[in-house]
Amino acid sequence: MNAAPLRVGVVGLVHGHVRGFFNRSLARQDIQIAGIAEPDAKLAARYTSEYKLDPALVSSSVDEMLDRAKPEAVVVFTNTFDHKNVVAACARRGVHVMMEKPLAVSVEHAQAMVQAARAGKIHILVNYETTWYRSNAAAWTIVKDQKAIGDIRKVVIHDGHKGPKEIGVPPEFFGWLTDPALNGAGALFDFGCYGADLMTWLMDGQRPISVTAVTQRLKPEIYQRVDDEATVILGYPRAQAIIQASWNWPFDRKDMEVYGQTGTVTTVRGDGLRVRLAGQPQESSSVAKPIAAPFDDPLSYLSAVVRGTAKPDGLSSLAINVVVTEILDAARRSASTGKTVRLAAIKQP
Repeated sequence: MNAAPLRVGVVGLVHGHVRGFFNRSLARQDIQIAGIAEPDAKLAARYTSEYKLDPALVSSSVDEMLDRAKPEAVVVFTNTFDHKNVVAACARRGVHVMMEKPLAVSVEHAQAMVQAARAGKIHILVNYETTWYRSNAAAWTIVKDQKAIGDIRKVVIHDGHKGPKEIGVPPEFFGWLTDPALNGAGALFDFGCYGADLMTWLMDGQRPISVTAVTQRLKPEIYQRVDDEATVILGYPRAQAIIQASWNWPFDRKDMEVYGQTGTVTTVRGDGLRVRLAGQPQESSSVAKPIAAPFDDPLSYLSAVVRGTAKPDGLSSLAINVVVTEILDAARRSASTGKTVRLAAIKQP
């Protein structure tokens, strides 16, 4: 007999990635949308009409939705600042949480969520598009399992697109993406989080000892309050990472270059790889193999974690993403002061 579908609550509709959730979940039998929390009635009506959802699913607050719908887990599509309050409400009721990246706007918020999760005995997962890339999973196998390129020495990670306005994000999404309080920063947080997540994962959760960042506002006529260009350098005892986050790329990109002592691995979007090992005259290209279920899809993974058949580790894990928040917080301070920030003094929650 098949297990009952996972009852999922949707919190917030202001994050554009909610469309991806609806498109995936409504085509599945293992996910049931139990309720939706959205204070903007017009926005809620737009989504219920577009996706032919029962308007009775909608509540105006998180607390009301949780108490009415009693979901097993929630998926969060609010602004990043509101993640802390959503986690607190869910933790009081023992409801697990998967939120869109990044975890938090500050270390203080991240620590509060850690404490709430512990008290409520809930899992917190952070969803990144790149977590489900075959190319990243294949790179891990080559670098970490096979140890084919020796110890990591440098990682260069590129993430970004032309910019939120340029790609046509809806107004409710654009509004908070360009608000430094609600998003934490601009491109630095929106796309810098991908690189911080991947590097922390590759370093087995190790925190960098230094963070140096430069941000710019190349299009001030559009992005008046936040950066649209960011470069972050992470220093480790025997490695370095360069994170390039941009709302100025001429095209969309999410890729990374991993340089080891004896070889390199370059990911090409979701499924491509280029590898060059010691003794090889040139790179070889390949297509990465599929990832085994339930680690190939955010909803399958969320269901497996909630049902206890998978552990919350890796790129989506709370432990990794607390370090990601430390990196982003330090990068913001570095860019503001023009100085390198050292992380040794930061106390882990």
